[in-house]
Amino acid sequence: MSDNPVFDIFVIGGGINGCGIARDAVGRGYKVALAEMNDFASGTSSGATKLIHGGLRYLEHYEFRLVREALMERETLWAMSPHIIWPMRFVLPFQKGGIRPAWLIRLGLFLYDHLGGRKLLPATKTLDMRKDKAGKPLKPLFTRAFEYSDGWVDDARFVVLNARDAADRGATILSRTRVVGARREGALWNIEVEDHASKSRRTYQARMVVNAAGPWVDSVLSNAVGKNNAHNVRLVQGSHIIVKKKFDDPRAYFFQNPDNRIIFAIPYETDFTLIGTTDQDYKGDPKDVKITEDEITYLCNAASEYFAEPVKPEDIVWSYSAVRPLYDDGATKAQEATRDYVLKLEAQDGSAPMLNVFGGKLTTYRRLGEHALEKIGEAIGIKGKPWTAQSRLPGGDFPATGYEAEVAKLKTAFPFLDDRCAKRLIRCYGTLAHTMLNGAKSRDGLGRYFGGTLYQVEVDWLMAREWATTAEDILWRRTKQGLLLSRSDARALEDYIEQARAA
Repeated sequence: MSDNPVFDIFVIGGGINGCGIARDAVGRGYKVALAEMNDFASGTSSGATKLIHGGLRYLEHYEFRLVREALMERETLWAMSPHIIWPMRFVLPFQKGGIRPAWLIRLGLFLYDHLGGRKLLPATKTLDMRKDKAGKPLKPLFTRAFEYSDGWVDDARFVVLNARDAADRGATILSRTRVVGARREGALWNIEVEDHASKSRRTYQARMVVNAAGPWVDSVLSNAVGKNNAHNVRLVQGSHIIVKKKFDDPRAYFFQNPDNRIIFAIPYETDFTLIGTTDQDYKGDPKDVKITEDEITYLCNAASEYFAEPVKPEDIVWSYSAVRPLYDDGATKAQEATRDYVLKLEAQDGSAPMLNVFGGKLTTYRRLGEHALEKIGEAIGIKGKPWTAQSRLPGGDFPATGYEAEVAKLKTAFPFLDDRCAKRLIRCYGTLAHTMLNGAKSRDGLGRYFGGTLYQVEVDWLMAREWATTAEDILWRRTKQGLLLSRSDARALEDYIEQARAA
């Protein structure tokens, strides 16, 4: 038995759903703990296409509830975190005799514009690609296109800022801490966890467990909880490639493929283009997922159907893959499986309740959290009221349209910062960039230079405030500076982190 205090809720999983539920719950007055076995957002949540979107293609599968909820969330999330979320226009080229007729696309976009209470995002319009700049990088056969609005998000930072805010509000947040056992003892759970580094174990008690382990949700049920034959999720692999910038335009492209799937080509980290995603069933361990040669070929060929200059495998500078844990609704094809979320509450006979979270997407994480809190209230009693719709994530306390003004403020306060560095720091940290820079009077005051626009002051901040413990955490999740640093730069950063942690 443990001497630890009893938590109301113990959340398993540090992706967007787990961190969002923990943040919402602690903000309502529940005593909350969360354990993530790896780094935050190291699974599905950092492997998406990084969109805050309604899901235009989901309309074809009649997922109107999901699309409407997601559309309504776009501007809510933008206002909540305008440093890491911003609007983006998408260009959808089409040709006569194409995969979907123009009238069908127009109907879908009409619904898209009117289902979700759009206020700030501009409406759909039609483009003449012979005159519009968006037509320049494409093959000349694409003479018309639709342009519509959605949003972009720095997904990994989105997750860690939810975790940070939950911790600031009083939640116990445990990174690199694996749940090795969870057993009911009457009205309480005993949850045994193991620290990744020390291998030491500790037991916590909680009135309720929330299983938000993403691709591992069934594994938690089988291995930690001891439930046999847990088969609730369909694992679908999605992969993306990053190539040198294919076009000089802030808009993204939505490409329709002959197999009825779609891919996006999106401006990425100033100098690059992100292309993805794929959809294929996955049978292995989610931690082992990686892009396949077939996926590389598919993405290159699909993009080359549209771009005048073909995309070749040798153009790829980075790729990433993740497994999406979709609720298994029996769909025949991976791309047809529902993207909606399902919450299943186990609460009977007076035993300690458990809430299992299946599916979900970045855009609907906040609403998923609210629905989860409704079920938590049913199980262990209601505390507080919904509050997150009007909240701000750390660093996001400025107007939704105020990004450029914040960059100007940062450059005024720290005039030695160049434009590229100032813009990135506001995109990552918002108003907290001022605090992070800690009164530096010159570039020397930022400490050791690691490459790109990464300095010691930022590394120290990420280690102290955002649970970063490896170079990978910093280069590929807290930032994307890994695209700019050499291997020797990355090794030097890893050495610095190890020395700092040992000190």
